[in-house]
Amino acid sequence: MTIPLLQYKPSSQNQRVAGYEVPNEDTPRIYRLEDAPSDGEIQELIWAAYRQIVSEHEILNFYRQGNLESQLKNRSISVRDFIRGLAKSEAYRRLVVETNSNYRVVEVTLKRLLGRSPYNKDEEIAWSIKIATFGFDGFVDALLDSEEYTTNFGENTVPYQRRRFKDRPFNLVTPRYGNYWRDKQEDERYKWGDIKNFLEMASSIKVTQVKPTPVNTANIKIPDTTRQTKPEGIPVSISSTASFPIR
Repeated sequence: MTIPLLQYKPSSQNQRVAGYEVPNEDTPRIYRLEDAPSDGEIQELIWAAYRQIVSEHEILNFYRQGNLESQLKNRSISVRDFIRGLAKSEAYRRLVVETNSNYRVVEVTLKRLLGRSPYNKDEEIAWSIKIATFGFDGFVDALLDSEEYTTNFGENTVPYQRRRFKDRPFNLVTPRYGNYWRDKQEDERYKWGDIKNFLEMASSIKVTQVKPTPVNTANIKIPDTTRQTKPEGIPVSISSTASFPIR
C-alpha cells in the first residue's frame, strides 16, 4: 500500500506573497528555452541549470552530463527533463544524497528544484517519508511533476530562487552537507596540540621486544686494578701561592 504524502500547512514565505519591488541586480535572471534560439544562449541556459542544481562554483567534468546536454540542444527533451536528469545524476547523489540525512536532502533539494526553503519541520518529515518509501528518484519525480513546479517553471524554464530580495542565493549559502557532517570531517582532521594526535601516534608505533640473553658471570675475567707501589715523599704543589715549600 502506498503511503500518501503527509499533510502540512504552508507558511507565508516571500514567494507566496505578491511583491512590488523594483527589479535590480538581486533579481534572478530567468532562463527559458524559448528565449535561447542560438547555441550560445542555450549554452548559457545549460550553465544556469548546473549552477542551480549542482550548486558548485566550478563545474568539473565529473558534473557534466553530455548526453543530456546534447538532447537539450537538439530539443529532444525539455528543460524539466534536463533538470530531472541532473537531480538524478551520480554527481548529485554523491555530492548531496550520500553525505546527508533525509531531512537535509529535502531542504537542499527543495531549494534547488522548487526555488524555496521548506515551510517547516512537518514538510521535511513528509518528504522524508516519501524518500524512504519511493527512494530519492521517486522524490525527485514527485517534486518535478508537482503542481507547484508546473505553475512556477513549466516545461522550459530553469528553476530559480523565487522572490529573493535580500541575502545571497541559496546555492551560495547552503553547503551540500549539514553541520553534523562538517563537524565529523573536522574531528577527523589533524589538529595541532590535540591529545588525540599523541595517542594515535603512540598507538601506531610498533615496539620490538628485545629478548634478554643470559650471561654467566663465572666466565667474565675482571682486570686487576690494584696498585703495586706506594708513593713516597711530599706531593708537589702546583699552586704558586702555596704556603708550604715546594721540592
